Amino acid sequence: MEVKKVHIAKCHCGAVELELRLPNGLEDPRRCSCSMCRKRGAIAASVLLENLKITKGEENLTLYQFNTMTAKHYFCKTCGIYTHHQRRSNPHQFAINVACLEGINAYELEPVKIYDGIHHPKDSIDL
Repeated sequence: MEVKKVHIAKCHCGAVELELRLPNGLEDPRRCSCSMCRKRGAIAASVLLENLKITKGEENLTLYQFNTMTAKHYFCKTCGIYTHHQRRSNPHQFAINVACLEGINAYELEPVKIYDGIHHPKDSIDL
């Protein structure tokens, strides 16, 4: 499995295409236990905001936000595939759906660590 320094990611139908600069390969591949990630089941990896460029289909992306409305989750309107999201825990990064990377088999990354998204520190309320 070769992760290129500049890699292409696509949704299932190909309507959305991302160009990713991955100078350090897949950074921090993980699953998360938050309600959203549990249901979508994707392995995510981190990329700085400036290292993700939408090269095709920006108009075909739809935004979903929930709970604190901080994270921005993007999905293809046509096929419904989650491509990436701007992270709540680090808003200077996107998390990308590793399964969308062209030529990458996400199953080859197993085992993948699981982040505790159920007890997210940004959910804490100071009393």
